[in-house]
Amino acid sequence: MNQDRKYTRSQDSSLLVRSINASQRYMKAFSRCIPSKPLRPSLPPTFYRSAAALLLPASSFPLPNSSPPHSLVETFASLCQRGAFSDAIAAMVSLEGHGLRADPISYLNLIKLCIRNNAVDEGRLVHRHLSSDGDHPKLFLSNTLMSMYTKFGLLDEARQLFDRMGERNVVSWTTMISVMTNLKRNEEALRLLISMQREGVAPNMYTFSAVLRACQTLASLWSVHCCIVKYGLESDVFVRSSLIDVYSKFGDLDYGYRVFKEMATRDLVVWNSIIGGFAQGGDGYKAINLFTQMRRMGFLANQGTLASVLRACTGMVVLEMGRQVHVHVLKHERDLILNNALLDMYCKCGSLDDADAVFLRMSERDVISWSTMISGLAQNGRSSDALKLFDSMKILGPKPNYITIVGVLFACSHAGLVEDGWYYFRSMKKLFDIQPGREHYGCMVDLLGRAGKLEEALKFIQDMNFEPDTVIWRTLLGACRVHKNATLAAHAAKEILRLEPDDEGAYILLSNIYADSHRWNEVEQVRKSMGDRRVRKEPGRSWIEVGKKIHVFIVGDMSHPQADGIEKELSRLISRIANIGYVPDTDFVLHDVGKEQKEESLRYHSEKLAIAFGVLNSTRSKPIRIMKNLRICGDCHTFAKLVAKSEDMTIIIRDPVRFHHFQDGACSCGDYW
Repeated sequence: MNQDRKYTRSQDSSLLVRSINASQRYMKAFSRCIPSKPLRPSLPPTFYRSAAALLLPASSFPLPNSSPPHSLVETFASLCQRGAFSDAIAAMVSLEGHGLRADPISYLNLIKLCIRNNAVDEGRLVHRHLSSDGDHPKLFLSNTLMSMYTKFGLLDEARQLFDRMGERNVVSWTTMISVMTNLKRNEEALRLLISMQREGVAPNMYTFSAVLRACQTLASLWSVHCCIVKYGLESDVFVRSSLIDVYSKFGDLDYGYRVFKEMATRDLVVWNSIIGGFAQGGDGYKAINLFTQMRRMGFLANQGTLASVLRACTGMVVLEMGRQVHVHVLKHERDLILNNALLDMYCKCGSLDDADAVFLRMSERDVISWSTMISGLAQNGRSSDALKLFDSMKILGPKPNYITIVGVLFACSHAGLVEDGWYYFRSMKKLFDIQPGREHYGCMVDLLGRAGKLEEALKFIQDMNFEPDTVIWRTLLGACRVHKNATLAAHAAKEILRLEPDDEGAYILLSNIYADSHRWNEVEQVRKSMGDRRVRKEPGRSWIEVGKKIHVFIVGDMSHPQADGIEKELSRLISRIANIGYVPDTDFVLHDVGKEQKEESLRYHSEKLAIAFGVLNSTRSKPIRIMKNLRICGDCHTFAKLVAKSEDMTIIIRDPVRFHHFQDGACSCGDYW
């Protein structure tokens, strides 16, 4: 009797294996008979069984007489649980042929296997199987199928499934809202949020984290924020973090900070959001302050935190703080993103020795690493080194990209290498398959303008295959000032004001050009136009980091706590450099006043005040590092060179375009800026 049972079980197993093998042989033919898109529920439930019967002979699916039908079901469930993907799909086709259904958990496992194996056709087959009897799959299976379609990028099919679902819960709605948000169909995502509430489904923290990214105006953000408060989710960490991110995106850092401050408890995600918001929003000082607070409260920084703080240090040009952050970076495993952020920070803080050290120690370098170093060398006056590094990159590094060539052209521009610039510009498409863009054209206009080839620059602009923007015209206008071409400057200024009637820079540059030419009537007319349009000139500002504190100086402002000491130090420096040839260059005073008044005006330029403060408070072994909001004038440039020589120190000034390294009476720009 036992032997008979053993024989029967062996026979059952053999028959099941034969059934699965037969299914595998015919499965491809079966799938070709079915449309590529999910069928509508209105199709006859017998469709698939009929198709299977036509393609798979009944003898291929023998069910042992002594064994109940659930044997095949149990085998299917076991295959799904064990992850035998191909066999499980074949067993499912066998189930279809016999009109059988397995338990929902087995189908859940099979859908997950489809996702794991990136099996698009098999995933569709599972969906058809589950819908073939005319009923909707279980809700959690429909949600999983929808998630599968989104992961496969079949977003239309996911939406079709969503629209046909007889019942939808918060997971269904949140999945579809996330899909719409990722597709940038933001209005549709917001409408879905309204619809789900009308159907009586309450959003959860994941819903709001997704829909907040769809807010494109402050009004829509405020509406969603009110909705969050309504459902009592304003204290959820994920929701708060998303709120901070979106308020920061809109530049409303104050409100983002209010959201942060209202939190009773915070985690690293929230700290990263608020620090990143201030770093990206240009308030580097606040970002650094928050990082210090975070560390005091015992939170360990991760890659996201450190990348944001390094961005803040870069924007504020606070090298010492950047070096402190570097110490934290060293505690982590070597990371390409952080190494690139370090490299960028050191380059933009003017510390090329540190940048060189980071670049040489990098075990992995991508195109960002090479491009950052090339641009950094060019901005710091080492154009020949930048071009040498570019030659090395072509041999040792990755293929140059769009940004790389911008750095190369910048190097040519700031070194006066006109022929080299033309070569790289004309060959970039042929050599590197890079189509010249606005930034490349802008560099060429700058290159020609700096070299005094103003008419050639104008013709180059007129021959461009797109309309020049204000950046290109402003570049030409700046070159016109350097070379004192008032006629062409007026043309460039008019083009800028045609595109942007309230552009402050165009008015100021044109006024300065007329002042350089002593055309005071035109200066008065330009300034009257500024007054009529209520356009105000931004005052010159310089700032310097001393003792972990930022000290800001504004032209003519002597309100600093050390004003008396700065005044005395400035007088001492001017007296000392006068002995080695310094004479105030009053051509840089843009007002029709007497010589003494012009010299007095030059005396209190913001960079001179910052230099005097730096000499007064810095040790001789460390360079003085100054940041400026406007381009350095020629008189201050000469002043910095001679102070560096007389005081035997290094002065580094970064203006909006480049760095000036002053040492031994010379500047890294070679007086070509």
